[in-house]
Amino acid sequence: MLVYPLMIGVWEIVAIVFIIVLLVGGKKIPELMKGVGKGVKSFKEGLNGIEDEVNRSGAPSSGQEKEASKSADSAKGKGAGDESGTSAA
Repeated sequence: MLVYPLMIGVWEIVAIVFIIVLLVGGKKIPELMKGVGKGVKSFKEGLNGIEDEVNRSGAPSSGQEKEASKSADSAKGKGAGDESGTSAA
């Protein structure tokens, strides 16, 4: 039989749930889960808010990065030709 570290089996989950029910009580579990759900929702909203702020702050998105690199490449190409023409004169 192979033993994998940090693998939780069915009986371990049953034991954990049983201990939680004993400690908290059956009637309090729905309230506890409601609080956990609100916390997860708040966390996700916070992550989305941070992502929106980063996007608004001027950080280029992938589409903007491609356009910027294309314009930079074309400017480098034109500038190199201009410089070689002026240094030769």
